[in-house]
Amino acid sequence: MAISMYQASVPVFLRMLTNLKAILAKGAAYAQAKKIDETVLLGARLYPDMFPLTRQVQIACDFARATAARLAGKEPLGIEENEKSFAELSMRVDRSIEYLRTFASSEIDGSEAREIVRPVRGEPKKFTGINYLEQFALPNFFFHVTTAYAILRHNGVELGKNDYIGALD
Repeated sequence: MAISMYQASVPVFLRMLTNLKAILAKGAAYAQAKKIDETVLLGARLYPDMFPLTRQVQIACDFARATAARLAGKEPLGIEENEKSFAELSMRVDRSIEYLRTFASSEIDGSEAREIVRPVRGEPKKFTGINYLEQFALPNFFFHVTTAYAILRHNGVELGKNDYIGALD
């Protein structure tokens, strides 16, 4: 049996966003236990030209929501980017999870050939649904989730591989 576009997208996003929420909770607990102003961690970067933790989480959430919407032929839900705490970032993840749960497999399955146009390096790039998912959306989503994890781990939060991949079913 072949994997469907829905199975390759929405459940993957849901799992990783759930893991990201748990990672953020560990970051918040770490900041509190070590008496670190959480804005220090929220503004932390792996390298000066990279986005800080807050932006990494925002982008990961945005990719998940927008990908599901575009595969379903819908306009993505936008969420204002104004989070200033771990609690607010966690709420953003929750809103993204809730939104993803509104999609039925029937809305996304069969979108392999749907044309999706996105700007890449300032130029419009045409994708088929399958290429958009496999070559653009999933790699970007995982990059930002991984970078959020790495920022917190680099700053001393006790995280391991199981925090990133989550409990196996």
